[in-house]
Amino acid sequence: MTLKVLLPLSLAFIMFSMGLALVLDDFKRVVLQPVAVAFGLFAQMLMLPLIAFLLIALFPLTPELAVGLLILAASPGGITSNLLTHIAGGDSALSITLTAVTSLLSVLSLPLIVNLGMTVYAGSTESLTLPLGSMILGIFLISTLPLLLGMLIRRFQPRLAARIEPAARKIAVFLFLMIVVATFMGQWGSIGENFAAAGPVVIALNVATIAFALGGGRLIGLDTRQRIAIGLECGLQNAAMGIFVAGTLLANSTMIVPSIIYALVMNISAAAFILAYREPVRRFLLSR
Repeated sequence: MTLKVLLPLSLAFIMFSMGLALVLDDFKRVVLQPVAVAFGLFAQMLMLPLIAFLLIALFPLTPELAVGLLILAASPGGITSNLLTHIAGGDSALSITLTAVTSLLSVLSLPLIVNLGMTVYAGSTESLTLPLGSMILGIFLISTLPLLLGMLIRRFQPRLAARIEPAARKIAVFLFLMIVVATFMGQWGSIGENFAAAGPVVIALNVATIAFALGGGRLIGLDTRQRIAIGLECGLQNAAMGIFVAGTLLANSTMIVPSIIYALVMNISAAAFILAYREPVRRFLLSR
């Protein structure tokens, strides 16, 4: 089996494992915590793509890299955001809610944002064409459907879900790492050619998004735990989704580059984030 087959299957399992951890109460928080959820969705689904558009205007990117950055910015929260929010002492329930909602909405928001990017930048090259219908169908089959299947098992077979979810999550994290490593090795030439151009803008996207989430959350009066959850949710994107959309649905190796670089960058920034907010971790490290 080639990476072209393993990538969508692995992503489907990642989304399935996320669904196993979700219950209807996770969506009720949209009503119970309207300000925090609304700001989290605003930061991730609107401001993140807007920041990406701004950075594209500031950095000299090729059309392929520009669209690749938008694909990444439009992807939902990552598989590890909930776990790292818990480790950092953030609001885990809020993190789970944001992951659930953005994962479901991405079936429409991701194609729309990418289509907008294609419309803006495709004038410079005829090679950029977006199969909008197949993209929506592909994201639904590989992302939304497995997520809903996991949720149905959690709803109607809670004991089964509770038994298999821990192992499924570990496998999902392993698959995510394998996707990044395999894609990194397979696209090494393209990454090397484009790293100087894409690296700084990817780092800027990560830092700017987290900074907006933290600063905006403080400005509207969210507590520290909520700001941690939103900051990590915005900073940890589903890079596997970006790789799938760019590499499989659009079959463009250059568009993959921002997602691969981001997968490496976001884990470094997440580690720094946790050390900055998790007092027990800081005391442990400083005592040695």
